[in-house]
Amino acid sequence: MLRDITLGQYYQTDSVIHRLDPRVKLVTTLCYLISLFIVDHWIGYVIAGLFLLLVIKLSKVPFKFMVRGMRAIVFLLVIAVVFNLFLTPGEGEPLVAFWKLTIYKEGVRLAAFMAVRLVFLIMGSSVMTLTTTPNNLTDAIEKLLGPLKALKVPVHEIAMMMSIALRFIPILLEETDKIMKAQIARGADFESGNLIKKAKSLVPLLVPLFISAFRRANDLAMAMEARCYHGGEHRTKMKPLIYQKRDMIAYGMVVGYLAVCVVCGKVLW
Repeated sequence: MLRDITLGQYYQTDSVIHRLDPRVKLVTTLCYLISLFIVDHWIGYVIAGLFLLLVIKLSKVPFKFMVRGMRAIVFLLVIAVVFNLFLTPGEGEPLVAFWKLTIYKEGVRLAAFMAVRLVFLIMGSSVMTLTTTPNNLTDAIEKLLGPLKALKVPVHEIAMMMSIALRFIPILLEETDKIMKAQIARGADFESGNLIKKAKSLVPLLVPLFISAFRRANDLAMAMEARCYHGGEHRTKMKPLIYQKRDMIAYGMVVGYLAVCVVCGKVLW
């Protein structure tokens, strides 16, 4: 289960998406996530799905690897669908009515759109992290937020914190998996029992996990201090970010995709 979480991991391969400037990938991901809230018709989601499939195909990341990462949000997906299905009011006769629960046509429509939106949100974000190293992502965030330095915003520190947080996701997942196997070898049971018993069985897992996380954070801070690390001005880059022709083409494709989404949204609305 824990190994199915792909967010924060980097998939090493040679593809057009991997070679793009990280700023392009970050802006594209933000635009794609925004587009999912612009469209409100099944045609718009079909367009978003085709665009996502094209990006995944160009990234050369196996589609099975992307789908495997969706297993971690199945519980969240079911909760969102159920809540929208039963709590959305509607007009006219309900499709299903039993006890105090009713399902209207509007609820079915909203639940379906919410499910598709969540799946596209996770997969779209995963494509960026799978094709971008944490260092490149840090440089991209720092470059894009550069104008905020005039307002005394600690841009470099914010970018570094976000990068470290993403980098620690797979490390903590691996540490959790090791601790679970060690606890199971000592007789711990994380599967049987009701929800309350399962929650109580996680206490022996969370305590060593938090201790390990704080220890790793302390070791990282000491290593950075020992190397006289300091952020902000006067830091040079071994590989400075420079836009290439392929980056301009990618920006053009994103603008075209957003234009299609806006036009479809207005026309269908």
